[in-house]
Amino acid sequence: MSGTTITHESASALQPASGNPGASVGRSRAASELGLKRREFELAVGLGHIRTLADDGGGGCRVERAEIERLRAREGFPQALRDRVEAVGTRQAAEIMRMTTVRFTRLARLGLLVPVAFYLNRYRAVVWLYLADELRQFAADEKNTSLLTRPLAETLRDQLDAGVDLRPRNWRGRHLGFLLRQTADDPWAQAAAPASLLDPLQISEIVPDPYERAHLNRHRTRPQPHGAPGSPAADLVEHLSTAQDADEIAWLRADLAQSMREARAQRPAPRPAPHHADPASRHLVPGPGSGRRPLGDRRRAADRRPALDSRRHAPERRRPPEPVGKRSGHHPGQRPARRSPGLLGRLFRRGA
Repeated sequence: MSGTTITHESASALQPASGNPGASVGRSRAASELGLKRREFELAVGLGHIRTLADDGGGGCRVERAEIERLRAREGFPQALRDRVEAVGTRQAAEIMRMTTVRFTRLARLGLLVPVAFYLNRYRAVVWLYLADELRQFAADEKNTSLLTRPLAETLRDQLDAGVDLRPRNWRGRHLGFLLRQTADDPWAQAAAPASLLDPLQISEIVPDPYERAHLNRHRTRPQPHGAPGSPAADLVEHLSTAQDADEIAWLRADLAQSMREARAQRPAPRPAPHHADPASRHLVPGPGSGRRPLGDRRRAADRRPALDSRRHAPERRRPPEPVGKRSGHHPGQRPARRSPGLLGRLFRRGA
């Protein structure tokens, strides 16, 4: 990886903003006042060089003003802090350790040198970054002299020939430590740390309850996205960030199961309040704009509707003829009174 010359501000130019000493600032503001780039600031937080507070508003961590003043008061600020978080690629790392890039890559694949971060270049190739301070310490240790100058042991060469590459797994292990360091004693954040390195299917098997799983996912941290979702770059980053080896998955599953038991005991996951419908409310007449009427009212209206409609729209039925006695008002055995002949009757009698 080719190096890039970065010009930093002098210590006198890094003046903190005035304000309450007990207040806190966001990540971007803290990085600016400490003279760090965003990547350097994230590494400093992950390595524990900068103490942070949880942001209740969901905006990530915050840094107290007193912590910024503590770091600024240390000897050698700001260069001393930058040196502790300096991350270099393979070419610069090989120069620091005075070896070829091929030999350095072989040592890193064997897990002897642990990367601290990675990113994808324009060709979607993975660029691993290593702490320069750790490389200097490794090279200065006399126990590692044979690894730096002599041929590798046969057992190590056999592993390389078999295609071993422990860089992704070692990075995941270090990233897990970063996540646990930022949990701020939150049991759900601690459970979300191993869950961040597991496949969602693995999580659903260990956390079958949907409310617990949703609460856990709110605390999960995933690496910064590379490319659009579903793109080759995004899939590659997802693969590197997810546990792949069987023993690694088993360890993370066990850690997640134990952390979930502790989280349930200390702070159960929030659930929606149970809804108990009032039986009497089903029979109340709804007010204007309240939508459909209750089922009980609709059923009673349906029961009444046929009777009302039959009286309103059904044709009038002819009443059966009443008995003669009832129609004329005389008693049985009594001869009915003779009716007077009408006009037609008188005409017929005249014609006869």
